[in-house]
This record gives sequence, structure tokens and C-alpha cells, in this order.
Amino acid sequence: MLSPKKVKHRKQFKGQRRGLAYRGSTLVFGTYALKAIECGWMTAQQIEAARIAINRTVKRGGQMWIRVFPDKPITKKAAETRMGKGKGTPELWVASILPGRILYEIDGVDEALAKKALILAGNKLPFATKIISLETTL
Repeated sequence: MLSPKKVKHRKQFKGQRRGLAYRGSTLVFGTYALKAIECGWMTAQQIEAARIAINRTVKRGGQMWIRVFPDKPITKKAAETRMGKGKGTPELWVASILPGRILYEIDGVDEALAKKALILAGNKLPFATKIISLETTL
């Protein structure tokens, strides 16, 4: 699973997910991409599951880029713990996703195969996504 090697602070605030993504919202590497149209948290497990879905569909053809990284720690307190006693321990890592963010890019495969792979990857994620291509963004 993806996680940072070193962080400045072990625990973070939850933060607010509002507004649009301006960084990471355009195609840079590939021809086809999966773009988020809702906000949400994308866990390291979900990033890996979508990556595996894309790789199995394209069968080692073409190239894929992952444009998100889980750098936000999410804490949880143990079950049946009373209120107080501080914040829980970090349990998982998430990437905070805003609408418009490019998640995955693919190049070197035909359009039908790329769309099939990106649809399967989008089904693994907890928010709505859409498929864009270089032709539609120009």
C-alpha cells in the first residue's frame, strides 16, 4: 500500500473538502484519464484496487500514471473507548480528492480498451468519476 515514508505531524485535522481542484486537473502524461466529479477521500487500498483493475484490463499494454498519493493520516479510536483521552492512533492513509482532479492516466492503448479499464477503476472508488480524453479536452 502507498504511504509516506516520513511526515512532519503524525496526526492531522480532517479538513474541509470544498471548491474545485485547479492543480492536477488537466491531462499531462497520457491520452485518456479518469477524472473525479465529486469530492471525497481515496484510501491507499482504493488507489491500489483501481490500479490493479486497470492493469488487468490492459494486460500490460500501454502505460499508466497514478496522479494521486495518500498523504493524509486518518485516526481511529479503539472500539468501546470512553470519550476523552485524546485523539486515536493513525490507522490509514487517504488522498483528499476535489472535483476536477485527474486520478489515473493511460496511454498506448486503443480507446475502447482504455474506456473499459477506466470504467472498472471508477467502480472501485467511493465518488463519481468520468472518463476524459485528449481530444475532448482540447
